[in-house]
Amino acid sequence: MPTIKIVEVGPRDGLQNEAVQLNTATKLELIQRLAASGLRHIEAGAFVSPRWVPQMADSLAVLQGLDLNAGIHYPVLVPNEQGLERALAVGVREIAVFAAASETFSQKNINSSIADSLRRFEPVLQRAQAEHIQVRGYVSCVLGCPYEGKIAPAQVAAVAASLTAMGCYEISLGDTIGVGTPRAVKALLEVVSQHVPMAQLAGHFHDTYGMALANIHTALQAGIMTFDSSVAGLGGCPYARGASGNVATEDVVYLLENEGYATGVNLADLVQTAWFIADALGRTPASRLSRVLGR
Repeated sequence: MPTIKIVEVGPRDGLQNEAVQLNTATKLELIQRLAASGLRHIEAGAFVSPRWVPQMADSLAVLQGLDLNAGIHYPVLVPNEQGLERALAVGVREIAVFAAASETFSQKNINSSIADSLRRFEPVLQRAQAEHIQVRGYVSCVLGCPYEGKIAPAQVAAVAASLTAMGCYEISLGDTIGVGTPRAVKALLEVVSQHVPMAQLAGHFHDTYGMALANIHTALQAGIMTFDSSVAGLGGCPYARGASGNVATEDVVYLLENEGYATGVNLADLVQTAWFIADALGRTPASRLSRVLGR
């Protein structure tokens, strides 16, 4: 049975856009529950300015509360060399960098052109390699941008190839506003895989229009074996209509397991974790499966 790698992004990408500010203890319990369910790749935080992302202000404390040598990957997002220094100081073994395939989105999101953002990552990647730190690259707006509309696959491929050339071991392709459909996903992967091997690509599909699971299935058929998802469907892109976003991990696991793939995840434990964090945020999980199965 083929195994799919799931990168759980709830504690970082999910929580960073949530309005309810959670304390460090709750975040740690969330991560520990996710690990106990069988997930082995869990985004734990981000060393970004708390002024812009207040939910990530305690990332240092969260990482200090985790056992970083327990065989579980706890990548953290770093935007620059300062962020990398903080990650190194706490003993992080994997980081992530974030670029966009849309010029306008890049300017509005990080006040930088795509080219400048990539140049900014060069010393980060060089230092990370010297310290034997793995680096994962994210590319946003791969199937559409809230400002530019559709994005050409060749544009995505150029950014993905640049990040790979710098040393990123894996490139996560993000449908940031969730406008992608299976046909567009297939076309995108056909182009990008000519520049970055399919084995180094991951799918990051948002469910804004209810297309995430269909897009994941299409990506599976194309050869993608790594997917990002967020427990309880936490978070989403603030630029997307309806403010919805991340596909729920438990829905993804249900799909994969029933399609004959192994994930290593205990679905019952994951559903309970979804309810745990949803309760902490004062709402019900966005996951269809969690609502069906209940507590």
